Amino acid sequence: MKGAKSKAETRSTKLSVTKKPAKGAKGAAKDPNKPKRPSSAFFVFMEDFRVTYKEEHPKNKSVAAVGKAGGEKWKSLSDSEKAPYVAKADKRKVEYEKNMKAYNKKLVIALRKMRNLTSQFQRLTMRMMLRMAVKRRKTMIKKLKLW
Repeated sequence: MKGAKSKAETRSTKLSVTKKPAKGAKGAAKDPNKPKRPSSAFFVFMEDFRVTYKEEHPKNKSVAAVGKAGGEKWKSLSDSEKAPYVAKADKRKVEYEKNMKAYNKKLVIALRKMRNLTSQFQRLTMRMMLRMAVKRRKTMIKKLKLW
């Protein structure tokens, strides 16, 4: 058969993988000064549970096993047994909200400073543009010898 492709040639074209270009940074950069969100009551419970679980099972190194056992234990706890962890989580949430208010105040102050600088920059650029326009006008008058 003339012009027919061999099986090896058809396979190589079908199996070729096109790689997509690597993407750059996604979204806006995160602020390292922003307070971290508080952990929920379950995660406060898990902090204590991990310690006790590791004491009881020193050879177990599986994170999944600890998480699974912790989830089962959390489900089996009554509301009164969960209360201290809920209280700790609420305390952390109040602290987080206080820190966020302070953080947001700092952001507002920084934004106001930026706006002020931006308006100053705009005024300066307008002055510079006017000066350039006046210079151009003078050079045009000189070139045309109107004066």
